[in-house]
Parts: sequence; C-alpha cells; structure tokens
Amino acid sequence: MTSGLLIINTGDGKGKTTAALGMAFRAMGQGMRVCMIQFLKGSWKYGELESAKRFEDLLEWHVCGRGFTWQSDNIEEDKRVAREAWDLARSVIAENRHGMVILDELTYLITYGVLEIETVADALRNRPPEMHVAVTGRGAHSQLVDMADLVTEMTLIKHPFEQGVKAQKGIEF
Repeated sequence: MTSGLLIINTGDGKGKTTAALGMAFRAMGQGMRVCMIQFLKGSWKYGELESAKRFEDLLEWHVCGRGFTWQSDNIEEDKRVAREAWDLARSVIAENRHGMVILDELTYLITYGVLEIETVADALRNRPPEMHVAVTGRGAHSQLVDMADLVTEMTLIKHPFEQGVKAQKGIEF
C-alpha cells in the first residue's frame, strides 16, 4: 500500500498546473483514477480540456471558476462559486474514488480570504491515507508548505509576454 503524498507546485514561474498534469498522466498510466478541480479558470477553451476528453475512464475534470478573479465583474459571485468548488473538492476527497486529486489554483482562495487556511489544512490532513493531492498556485501559504511532502517552486526567469508575445495555443492554452 502506498502512502499518499501532499504535493505543492507554487511560485511565480509558469508550469505549476502543467507539472500537476504531468503527474496526472503518470498516475493514469499506472491505472490510477485522477480528479482535477480548477478553482479559477473559467469557460474559455484550452487544450488541456480537449485532451482530457480522451481519458474519461480515468480522468474526472471540473472547471469551477468564472475566470481570473483579478478581472472580475462580480467578486462576490466569484467567492460564492469558489466556495462551491471547495465543497466539491471536499466531497471528492471524502468519497475516496481517486488515487490523485489535483486542486488547481487552490492557493488563491486562501490568499484572497475566500477560505481559511485551517479549513483547507484540516481537509488535506484528513484525506484518505493512500490519496495523493497536488495543490497548485502562487504564494502557497506557509502552513501548506510545512505540511506538504513535496514542494516545488517555479521561478520566473524569462517569459515571452515581457517581449510583447501574446499567449499561444499549445503553450499557454
């Protein structure tokens, strides 16, 4: 029996969600069921969602946000939707049907005060012992970092956006 790990991908650099998806593909390759819950990403079309359709037997995917919160037209609605997504995440964890659960951009819910750190920490501490959980997002709370088994910080060194290059299919979406 394996011991479930708490994994955090944080930092200002690109690649936090991409790294978590790499672990998801590795887990699915071993026959493990994976659930991805995205807390902020909205309804715009991006490549990962199209690819996910090909793995419906092993990959459950929930896009729960209304888009990027800093561009919001209704922050209170964003908070309500984010709390509903957290309720979904807690039930997915409690159901214990997945070997890995990815909580994409969860760190922002703590940073923006939508969720209390203790609420999140308790749920992660009390997950099924064999379940791997990956949390992504900038500015991971120090309490999450302390309780995690693996923490990777992506560091931005250079990004094409700084040179005026817009987001591109297959790279950013």
